[in-house]
Amino acid sequence: MSAFSTRSLLRALLGLGVSWSGAQAGTFYREAASYSTKRDPDPPRYVEPASVSSWSQLNEFKWLDVGLDYRFRYEYRDDDIRRARDGVDEPFLHRTRLYLGVREIVDPLRFAVELQDSHRYNGDYALDNRDVNELEFIRLYAELHFKELLPADALGNRRPVALRFGNHNFEFLDRRLIGNNQWRNTANAFRGWHGIIGQEANDWQIDLLSVQPLDRLLYDPDRPAEGKRLWGAIGHWRAWSDVVTLEPFYLRLDERNVADGGRVVHSPGLRAYGVFGRSGFDFDASAMTQFGHNGTKDISAWAANAEVGYRFEDAWKSRLSFFYGAASGDRSPTDGEDNRFERFFGFGRPWSANDYVVFENILAPKVRYEATVSPALRFDVGYSWYTLQSATDRFYNAANNRDQTGQSGTNVGHEFDVRFRWQVTRQAEVTLGYAHFVAGEWTRRQVRPGDTDFAYLELQLKPF
Repeated sequence: MSAFSTRSLLRALLGLGVSWSGAQAGTFYREAASYSTKRDPDPPRYVEPASVSSWSQLNEFKWLDVGLDYRFRYEYRDDDIRRARDGVDEPFLHRTRLYLGVREIVDPLRFAVELQDSHRYNGDYALDNRDVNELEFIRLYAELHFKELLPADALGNRRPVALRFGNHNFEFLDRRLIGNNQWRNTANAFRGWHGIIGQEANDWQIDLLSVQPLDRLLYDPDRPAEGKRLWGAIGHWRAWSDVVTLEPFYLRLDERNVADGGRVVHSPGLRAYGVFGRSGFDFDASAMTQFGHNGTKDISAWAANAEVGYRFEDAWKSRLSFFYGAASGDRSPTDGEDNRFERFFGFGRPWSANDYVVFENILAPKVRYEATVSPALRFDVGYSWYTLQSATDRFYNAANNRDQTGQSGTNVGHEFDVRFRWQVTRQAEVTLGYAHFVAGEWTRRQVRPGDTDFAYLELQLKPF
């Protein structure tokens, strides 16, 4: 049975008379409904073809993609547990990005350049590369792009083949393993090869990676991390996307600069997302295992996460979701085995609105409500509870992050957060957010007993 007819059969069995809300005409691609997993597209979301730019002077350059983006954020943080001392911190964060892309005019050769400039002012702590990365090329690559090397898919979409080399700023899967960290003031970037077979519109697509992460330097040009390389093969099976999209993957991280033979992490896994017929329910789940070696230690780690949501048929297009995420922690620093999950280069903040949690040694149930009050105003509110998977391993972002005895327990704490996003104009968006963290037993013993507060105001401008 062909992939296209199998897709039709699955739709019929599950009663799918129409495509779900993520559908786009003429494409197999469906967007996941899960919270904060939407990947930044290629080219980035703030970029558009010069031919449709609001700057009419650019309209004649039909082969050019162009974008300019500026973001300012004011933060108020009280007793941040990532800091060794308590108190109030009020940084001003500035980030500017410029993108230029050349396509089609000299095919098969294409180019893309993205320059980012990140600064922090008024902070109460030492500058670091989370906030500062001055005038850096986070994307600078040449591409060989072949439009019709392979046959088209069942919907008539071309299946291109492309090979890129240079600096990359990309996101894959649900952004938990490879993301560019849109929230953070600086971006994850890589240097090396990216091969692409197919495009998002196709029934299947494959991404192949051989890259080095770039060390973010505050004021000097970023450079590849010495002795570190990421390999990846990421598949996208969309032939059944009215019901489920499957994304099998294999990632490998090599670190030659680790003593006693280096560190090699193999991480196969599978992501599946989609909808339960016309019930209004959606799902997004991933599972992965890890093996390899860390010096003389064997690696044995795992992680999984799942989200189930329900979309109400109301004027606000509201959605209620339940999420559970888990990643293993190291059982003992002396048992000859490394059980801590390798989080690779994924996002941080959606795990915690305070940006406290990363994807390792964590158990995190969540509930969230999202609503679109009007075309210009959206809000979401959530509750999260955090515990350590292993009481004897670290909690990465805490100032004093590990109790090897396990006597501090596993209860890190719980968090309430709310966010409002107002699309003032096509070129301007304002975001207002607040999060309150209540310290659990582990945090009270290892860091400090008090709760924390975090509020922020963000302005994002897109002139083009």
